[in-house]
Amino acid sequence: MEAKAIAKYVRISPIKLKPVVDLVRGKDLDAALNILKFTPGKGSEAVEKVIQSAAANAEYKPEMNADNLYVAQVYAHQGPTMKRWRAGARGRASKILKRSSHIGVVLKEKN
Repeated sequence: MEAKAIAKYVRISPIKLKPVVDLVRGKDLDAALNILKFTPGKGSEAVEKVIQSAAANAEYKPEMNADNLYVAQVYAHQGPTMKRWRAGARGRASKILKRSSHIGVVLKEKN
């Protein structure tokens, strides 16, 4: 059995999220939440929130035991990019790309 949670359109670049996501992949649920609590990275709060949501989803499945959960999969894929512009010198315009991402977590039980 597995429990999933996905956060879409998070306004953090996936480049900033991927190092944080790599820290918790394969860890126990409690260890992963502890790591994220003390990680100063920008996306640690967003990833922690998604993991807590997946844990809450697991509690509603009677065949899953919350003590044996671990982070089986976690990813941060690129979402849509908002395109803005900023006035530049001599009448030019330069692009500003405001990137977003989709964060997904799959929790499974240890055997």
